[in-house]
Amino acid sequence: MKLLADILVALIAILHVWILVLEMFLWTRPLGLKTFRQSREAAEASKVLAANQGLYNGFLAAGLAWGLISGDGAIKLFFVACVLVAGIYGGLTAKRSILYVQGLPALLALLALLAVR
Repeated sequence: MKLLADILVALIAILHVWILVLEMFLWTRPLGLKTFRQSREAAEASKVLAANQGLYNGFLAAGLAWGLISGDGAIKLFFVACVLVAGIYGGLTAKRSILYVQGLPALLALLALLAVR
């Protein structure tokens, strides 16, 4: 179960690095526009906010990586819980798909981490 939990945590960390790239560097590019389904004008107007959001996703990825490298279950638990809260909030306030893309993997990882304890 520990291996499964660590694999899930690693996948979530990789996902958040990808989200960082999308929000910080590809927001106004064709892939970013398509991913977030927005016009170039809307993307240009919000690119500073998106970059800030991307940076926060990078901090989540760094925290998850820290937990994996250190092997500290409490660190992994904390950052997975942060991702879960962010996924729920984003799913309820911004876009329902965030619940599935961000929240569901975090819930599965959280359950796996709790099973290891």
